[in-house]
Amino acid sequence: MNLLALETTTEACSVALVHGDELLVRSELAPRRHTELALPMADALLAEAGLARTALDAIAVGRGPGAFTGVRIGVALAQGMALALDLPVVAVSSLAALALEAEVDDAALDDAAILAVIDARMGEIYAGAYRHDARGGLVELMPECVLEPGRLQLPEALAWRVVGSGWATYADVLAPMLGDRLRSAEGARYPQAARVAELAVREYQAGRAVAPELALPVYLRDKVALTLAEQHAR
Repeated sequence: MNLLALETTTEACSVALVHGDELLVRSELAPRRHTELALPMADALLAEAGLARTALDAIAVGRGPGAFTGVRIGVALAQGMALALDLPVVAVSSLAALALEAEVDDAALDDAAILAVIDARMGEIYAGAYRHDARGGLVELMPECVLEPGRLQLPEALAWRVVGSGWATYADVLAPMLGDRLRSAEGARYPQAARVAELAVREYQAGRAVAPELALPVYLRDKVALTLAEQHAR
């Protein structure tokens, strides 16, 4: 199959193209430049593969959570391209895509759960917990959430791998929760289109692609800044 994937929910802007058995990727750490980079990245990948846009079977996108503007940009681009090409969209969790960035030697044999955490600003994190299944996919261990890191309630697991910018910002809060169960932690990781594509191929093959207008963003919260009173309260 031919699938184009976009991921713009954090500081990283990335695009990936699944072309048969080949995976082509462009990725750049570029805050506030997603709009100018994403489509040229997509065109470059299609040109590299010698593939016309009309040869695509689906568009995939990281639906969030993440930065409000980044989430909107990615979903809007995916919807626009899909509408223009009359294609379905596969929207996948950006936290799940981030979880796949956790380095493991063999996902099928790794017994550690994965905590994916994105710095949500305003003293909060976006968090999701996962475990690899026998087929190399992910099983969700708790609902995705946004909250102060000190209020995080983790599901039971003998070991944890932590990945994402939430660790870079709040390691001092999260580390004591994990104690000697912490197997690894990587704070300089972001959701990537390559992982969005990996998840999306599974969803597409399972028949879970949707019409463009049904591919909706996931924000988890409805405000982007604290009021002065809320700032003083913290």
